[in-house]
Amino acid sequence: MSKKYSLELLEERIGYQFHNIALLKQAITHSSYTNEQKINKARHYERLEFLGDAVLELVSSEFLFAAHPDVQEGELTKMRASMVCEPALAFCAKDLELGQFLLLGKGEESTGGRERDSITSDAMEAVTGAIFLDGGMEPAKAFINRFILSDLENKQLFYDSKSNLQELIQGKLKKDFHYELMEESGPEHDKTFVVDVVMEEERLGRGTGRTKKAAEQQAAYHALLKLRDRGYVFKKY
Repeated sequence: MSKKYSLELLEERIGYQFHNIALLKQAITHSSYTNEQKINKARHYERLEFLGDAVLELVSSEFLFAAHPDVQEGELTKMRASMVCEPALAFCAKDLELGQFLLLGKGEESTGGRERDSITSDAMEAVTGAIFLDGGMEPAKAFINRFILSDLENKQLFYDSKSNLQELIQGKLKKDFHYELMEESGPEHDKTFVVDVVMEEERLGRGTGRTKKAAEQQAAYHALLKLRDRGYVFKKY
């Protein structure tokens, strides 16, 4: 975490001021940092992540229960799992630039940990847990509603982008498409991939990511946005 990405700035971003700022610091501290600094291992975010996961499950369940009174338990469970899965939470973390606030060990830093979905999604849950411990359910619920349960249509479109695109192009349009690697750059431990989605001869979208899979997901999302502008409708919550 650089001086630019301070705890005070993170408080401002999330819209909550901590009574115990140590909880927020713990929520952004990765185990690689505590191991490297030889400090108390309990000071990293994993315990807060455990708590935040439970709070998030309760709040998202309540949200879906109220929003979909006619939907059965099995479908609600699938909806919840999709809303709070790793890619979804990582997508939400990008809005906060949460990766830039993390305290990482040098090894994790050098291998692109700030951009890794598994880390930023865990940190989102840890921040949720920290807010809950510091202020109770109401501010935690406000954080979840603002940063995780908002704009669900576009978020769903993003983290289901590859399957939605396949269903639309092959199922409805009856056309073929493929992902084409356009560029690969950077050292082995910190590569950047640029991928296009090509439907027959048309380039529908371009994505950039630390992995080919992430670049494909972003490319599929941009392709879906273009197709949505043409009047195609995708499944929603």
